[in-house]
Amino acid sequence: MTVHRLTTPPAAPNRVLLVTGLSGAGKSTVLKALEDLGYEAVDNMPLRLLRRLIGVEQHADHPADRPLAIGIDTRTRAFNAEDILARLKELKRDPSLDIRVLYLDCSGGELTRRFSETRRRHPLALDRPAADGIARERELLAPLRQWADIVLDTTDYTPHDTRRIIREKFGRQDGERLTLTCMSFGFARGLPRDADLVFDMRFLANPHWVAELRPLTGRDAPVGIFIESDPAYDSAFARIRDLIVELLPRYQHEGKTYLTAAFGCTGGRHRSVYVTEAMAKALRAAGFEPNVLHRDIKGHGDDAEELAAPDGSGEPGESKRA
Repeated sequence: MTVHRLTTPPAAPNRVLLVTGLSGAGKSTVLKALEDLGYEAVDNMPLRLLRRLIGVEQHADHPADRPLAIGIDTRTRAFNAEDILARLKELKRDPSLDIRVLYLDCSGGELTRRFSETRRRHPLALDRPAADGIARERELLAPLRQWADIVLDTTDYTPHDTRRIIREKFGRQDGERLTLTCMSFGFARGLPRDADLVFDMRFLANPHWVAELRPLTGRDAPVGIFIESDPAYDSAFARIRDLIVELLPRYQHEGKTYLTAAFGCTGGRHRSVYVTEAMAKALRAAGFEPNVLHRDIKGHGDDAEELAAPDGSGEPGESKRA
């Protein structure tokens, strides 16, 4: 008689997310959003307790499947980026732990505006301009940014945007599917900092030059009809779609967890918005589950002004097609 021994499958590793980054970049907002997703969040814990907290045995009232989020920044007592990295590298060797680092970045100008708006003092510049503290903090945190698994730039995000993105990135726990985001943006407001693939839609006829279409967006049917009437639209859209469909499994095979495909036009309200919505629909039909983000749809930029800009930030040579 053959005896089959029952083996207990290995326990899933305990998930730990270290949240760090620049003061004012949204760490509190992120930790709150993670709490809403079921994470146990701890902020500004003394570093000497890091190993004890992460390595605590899981009891019945502390289920192993509840992830842990730990907030650390330059205000943390005895902060030293190199020391933190050494501790993390040691912990990474523990197969019972799945440790990742989320770094929150933001432009200096936007951080200065936020500190000014809230009338808060930068923790590293209590008696100096906020810009001095921001520069110093960026220098201190550089090793962590370089080593981070995920860098999220919140320059263009409201707290609501940040919470939504955290839900998109960390709401799923299967860990297998690539988290894909299709984003529209306006070149007039700069390239999106977290885009992996960028496609320029400014070759398409611009609805801005049609008076009745100008106040609308790419979500409105008349704008979509106008854009699709451009002779270049069908062929270009199909080629971009096929390229993305071909690349996504390859990115996933290489271990990429998050990917953003960004579609830009001058102001981010018409062509980029329509193409983003259409591309998300096409990708869903191909079996993917993209999220959709319109960064600049609420803007009221004047495309004509951008086209006349001497620095060429608009669309040089574009005719006013109607």
